[in-house]
Amino acid sequence: MGRRGYPSEFRREVLDLIEAGRTVANMARDLGISSQTIYSWRRQNHIDRGLEPGLTSSEKAELLAARQRIAELETELQATRRAIELVREAVPPKGGSKPSR
Repeated sequence: MGRRGYPSEFRREVLDLIEAGRTVANMARDLGISSQTIYSWRRQNHIDRGLEPGLTSSEKAELLAARQRIAELETELQATRRAIELVREAVPPKGGSKPSR
């Protein structure tokens, strides 16, 4: 799962070449990308394969979706609270006037 920029097939090919013996520095130079980017891809690949501890790509995607949904719900809650405030300001509370007969 890539957040931006490089397709997963490209990342997979780069990682395959690294595993085949190419150095990260040479790959980065040849492709015009940061060596840190390749190291990040390699680390995430190791996590996804269970070789290192950490959040897998699917877990990261799920966490991102949950955070986005939480932000959405917080925005809705804020709007609802503001609407309630406006209604309270506009409508006098019951019992504030003489009872009707």
